[in-house]
Amino acid sequence: MSSKRKSKESIIARVNFPLYTLQMLTSRHVIVGGGGGTSKTGVHNGFEIFEIFHDGTRFAAKEVTRHETGGNVVMNCSVYSDRKYSLMVAGQESDCQLYKLNPKLVEEVENIGNNTHLRQRNTKNKEVTDDNKNVTKELYFDVKAIENVQTDFNGSEPLSRVVKINHDGTLLATGGTDGDVRIWKFPSMQPLFILKAHTKEIDDIDFSRYDNYVITIAKDGLAVLWDCMTGKERTKLTWKQPEGSKYLYKRCRFGVIEGLDKKCALYTISNPIGVAKKQKSYLQQWIPEENMLRRCIEFDESLAALAVRDDGRFVAVGTMFSGSVSILVAFNLQKILTIVGAHSMFVTGLEFLPTQNLNHSISSVVEAAVLSISVDNQLCIHTVPYRKTIPLWIAIALLVLTLFLTFSLCSYLGL
Repeated sequence: MSSKRKSKESIIARVNFPLYTLQMLTSRHVIVGGGGGTSKTGVHNGFEIFEIFHDGTRFAAKEVTRHETGGNVVMNCSVYSDRKYSLMVAGQESDCQLYKLNPKLVEEVENIGNNTHLRQRNTKNKEVTDDNKNVTKELYFDVKAIENVQTDFNGSEPLSRVVKINHDGTLLATGGTDGDVRIWKFPSMQPLFILKAHTKEIDDIDFSRYDNYVITIAKDGLAVLWDCMTGKERTKLTWKQPEGSKYLYKRCRFGVIEGLDKKCALYTISNPIGVAKKQKSYLQQWIPEENMLRRCIEFDESLAALAVRDDGRFVAVGTMFSGSVSILVAFNLQKILTIVGAHSMFVTGLEFLPTQNLNHSISSVVEAAVLSISVDNQLCIHTVPYRKTIPLWIAIALLVLTLFLTFSLCSYLGL
């Protein structure tokens, strides 16, 4: 495992408000959201969309759209995209706001001295220069608020804690401080049913990609697996906790297990509470339908964020106190990179650059790349370069040499 401290090159964007949520919008666009809340501190609330690109040397980010949400801080969000536009749901106070995000090209005129130049982007978003024209075309997203529904009904302090769209964009799950998980038809926002298994506020929700599973975790210490089509409980995750300790699940994400065709894997992070806070925290890998804890790995401090890459090969976690980020191989939970102090405060969100649609992806320049955010207002990227391998001709030469030496030794010994 390699370990390093954050470098200036890892910071690809800064915004003027604390960041709480992070979602990939396309293979090269990311949404970050947050804010200062309803207090009159002068800190804005809203979300920004950045384009991530690689300039041949390093990754960088360019702001393409900014949308402010008035007095409502964006604490969480989820995105579903098709070829024409994207839909985003954002948890704002007790409500869930649905947005439509339309990609558009805008034309800008650039004057350089007495000459005008055209810099327009082709369909692959690469820049082309034409000295005979004077228009620049830039991509941005037109943001339109469509519908707002209340999703949490805690009488004293209602708050939408988590929103999640399933992978085919047909269902939405929401959870808040009232302890109920509500399943909605998406994008019509029609209520379908309520999952009642938790007595305290919901901390996280995730849908599986290949099965009709939804996992919910809450501050009551439960992690419950459901059939999201019927609303029936499948199982509760259980594990033998260290004696004299108490742990709470903090985050949950589905993935797949390599070598097992479309075998569903589930990852959770668990932190000690109360007098046991000095004990280890855990990243856990489950086979959920069998309620089997397959692997787990210890961390010396509490964990705050979790992400799984879309192909299931890598997992990332972010810590609570040191603001560090670790990237692990999903199959055996082996750490391959730790960035100590990636942020000056606790990590609030992680997202891998996707590997699907590689024709339009920028992640292929490295083996893995994960984005991270924090309330320190920074968007960072952390990368795992391709691990070096021996060239084929050297491997063949070593094999021939080994065979020759073995034959020579056998001849010398008269064997």
